[in-house]
Amino acid sequence: MGVVLNIENGKREPASIKDLIDLTAADMGRVNELILSKAGSDVEMIPEVANHLISSGGKRLRPMLTLAAAQMFGYSGEGHVKLATAVEFMHTATLLHDDVVDESGMRRGKKTARMIWGNQASVLVGDFLLGQAFRMMVDVGSLEALDILSSAASIIAEGEVMQLAAAKNLETTEDEHFAVIKAKTAALFSAAAEVGPVIAQATRNDRAALRSYGMNLGLAFQLIDDALDYGGTSKDLGKNVGDDFREGKVTLPVILAYRRGSKAERTFWKRAIEDNVVDDAGLEKAIGLMTRHGAIADTIGRARHFGEIARDALAPLEETPQKSALIDVIDFCISRVN
Repeated sequence: MGVVLNIENGKREPASIKDLIDLTAADMGRVNELILSKAGSDVEMIPEVANHLISSGGKRLRPMLTLAAAQMFGYSGEGHVKLATAVEFMHTATLLHDDVVDESGMRRGKKTARMIWGNQASVLVGDFLLGQAFRMMVDVGSLEALDILSSAASIIAEGEVMQLAAAKNLETTEDEHFAVIKAKTAALFSAAAEVGPVIAQATRNDRAALRSYGMNLGLAFQLIDDALDYGGTSKDLGKNVGDDFREGKVTLPVILAYRRGSKAERTFWKRAIEDNVVDDAGLEKAIGLMTRHGAIADTIGRARHFGEIARDALAPLEETPQKSALIDVIDFCISRVN
């Protein structure tokens, strides 16, 4: 199988989120304890399914954003730990639901929960985690934080439905695709970053800066994922390379390659995506067409663009270790394709 992107042998050292991890380590310890506590239930299957995904080695980037953003503005209470845990539960619930919708077999190098316990259990445990997330939001007592995160939950669900409606539709425009990933992925990054300054009672401008940072970071993050599906490794993705292709997902590399291709090439894409005629040879051909038309390179270029918008959003803020760590996150997300 041809690999387009030089992921692991690039000349530059990959960017690191070590500073973010170090700055949030103590609080993340409390978040992890709360995750285990709130994922518990007398219904035996609930903690089994929840812990299968929770313990599977995700970076927990989103809750770290919440913690760092709260610290950045001098927050000293307990609410940021509960909100960070709520953010992680929302993310986990989304993954459980996503895997059912996408019929995915692998997540973070392990079988998906749906493959072990079935679709019904995955959906219902996802609903349980969302319920627990909302209980923690209420416990914090910030109506504004509750509004931000509950709005994000609605937007994420809308994004899922938008993606379902656009499934296998090769006439999807770039703008339509951005609308989907803005809702499905970026909305939670944005909310996770914004609730930190909200509970720290930061200024409206500071809140807007973190909201914009999170939104554009989320867009960059998802576009890099889209690119990696055609040129990464299973280790980078936490799922099988080419899963988007096999599932008929119309991501940005597909949109660009389809629109830039010849009539014969568009016929190939229709057979692969719309008619689901896919195999390893088809995946290799898809990667070849994307390379020929610059689709993967331009997807990465779009990601870098959103990364720069995220960086500029933080630029006016006071220099702090947390600000520096949040900027490192942008570089880390993009560097996955170096």
